[in-house]
Amino acid sequence: MLECINITKSYMNTTAVDHLSINLVPGKVYALLGSNGSGKSTFMKMITGLIKPSSGTIKLDGNEIGVETKKHIAYMPTESYFYPYMTCIDIGKYYSDFFEDFSYDKYMSMLTEMNLDPKQKASKMSSGMLAKLKLAVTLSRDSEVIMLDEPLNGIDIIAREAIIHAIIANASPDKIFILSSHLVDELEPIIDYAIFIKNGVLIDHGDAEELRELKGKSIVDQYKELFAY
Repeated sequence: MLECINITKSYMNTTAVDHLSINLVPGKVYALLGSNGSGKSTFMKMITGLIKPSSGTIKLDGNEIGVETKKHIAYMPTESYFYPYMTCIDIGKYYSDFFEDFSYDKYMSMLTEMNLDPKQKASKMSSGMLAKLKLAVTLSRDSEVIMLDEPLNGIDIIAREAIIHAIIANASPDKIFILSSHLVDELEPIIDYAIFIKNGVLIDHGDAEELRELKGKSIVDQYKELFAY
């Protein structure tokens, strides 16, 4: 279980995440939904341990986030984080050296599925190709928690379909999948649980099907209602 207990992150006079508490369990695909600047990326980075909460606690299987938990969390940020000289092969070798749970064979197989040339440099890729590369390297780790920050942002419909297919194929009962996005219509068909964040505050959350039945609206329509103003 991933426990987020009353976590807050503040920068000077800005509060990016404000007293957020939620528990996430394996076997579900969670959608972290909110407009740009709502605190989604900050929330994810606190879970990875890249930044520390100003207050509150995050635990994975009872252990506070730290060096040990990083071994069990795979995170795909929005930014490109590969060195310019790196080819896809270089990136696979780099990850093999750093992460014990990384499967080079799975990675190479995913490159094929994504129609990516293993010898091509990441710096020469289009935004859609780069998005698929980042996904392939992240999903090739056998991690307990997998987080993808805006995996569908700024790419064409063909690349989006490939990414959604890969997410579905890699979801499993022993993994916590967290996807952040403001492209709710693309994610709604594949998510189990919706988490709505606005201005750093958790304003609603619940099982996606239960929310649809309770409110008589799609997750997309609920998002529009919550974020209209």
